[in-house]
Amino acid sequence: MELELRHLRTVEVVAETGSLTRAAAQLGLSQPALSVRLRRMEDELGASLFTRGPAGVELTTIGEYVLLRARSILAAVTELRTGAAQLAERTEPVITVGGSAGSVLLGLVERMGAELPATNVRLTMEYSPLLLRDLIVAGKLDLVTTTDYPGFEMPSHQALLCEVLEEEPVFVALPSSDPLAAQDEVTLADLADHSWALSPPNGSGWPDCFHIACAHHGFTPEVPYTTPNADTVRTLVAAGRAVAPCQPVYFADEGVTVRPLAGSPLRQRHIMLCPRDGALARRLPALVEFARDAYWSFLREHTPHFAQLRAGR
Repeated sequence: MELELRHLRTVEVVAETGSLTRAAAQLGLSQPALSVRLRRMEDELGASLFTRGPAGVELTTIGEYVLLRARSILAAVTELRTGAAQLAERTEPVITVGGSAGSVLLGLVERMGAELPATNVRLTMEYSPLLLRDLIVAGKLDLVTTTDYPGFEMPSHQALLCEVLEEEPVFVALPSSDPLAAQDEVTLADLADHSWALSPPNGSGWPDCFHIACAHHGFTPEVPYTTPNADTVRTLVAAGRAVAPCQPVYFADEGVTVRPLAGSPLRQRHIMLCPRDGALARRLPALVEFARDAYWSFLREHTPHFAQLRAGR
């Protein structure tokens, strides 16, 4: 069997939904047909892509690698299609911006559109910082805003300029029913006996930095839930089944409370990547200021901790 785009899309949908049933519905397949497709892919690759359990399916180490490359290939095919359409239908310049953090990316794209009114600014969002770096190195993107972590900084590349936009502390999302939710901030060690829900490895230091921070506070975290689906994480937290690391702008409601971690044991950097010889290189200082302004504007509107974060710059 030769791998086709539909097979790569299958891996992506199963990983995102965490469920063969939901994935089959989204792909328009029966669950048995989906299982057969996955089994044939695993036979072709010579390794299991997912582990099956009562809670759904989770990526294996090989599965994480395949998902990362599948997303890169699918993004390249999408770019091929849209690029061909743009050449056929449009005459104005096209700038493609990629990113993973909405707190920077959305506002930046809006500001770029206002600054470059004769340019068609397009947006691509991906989970993995390394995938975004691969795409910009390959010439598929003109600009990237993404994240990394102190101690796990984005590997430098001779073809790229890299600017640090801001550095922010990682917060924690708690069930509102948890007694710790009543505190203004939570010590990481106080969460040692909690179950955690984590997003999967992103190829750029996550969740390695989280495990290191927990070890420094004297415990190994219990992580029964790993999922790329943010809605699943929120459901687990609201139901009192887990706590989760999160950005300060994570949405709090009656079931979920967001609190800072005392001493900021985990931090995340927002960074911008631009090709040294790219069309936007000479505009990089202005783009960095746009991105910083977009970041702080987003935080002002989406977190009650804005003043604390601003003071801690």
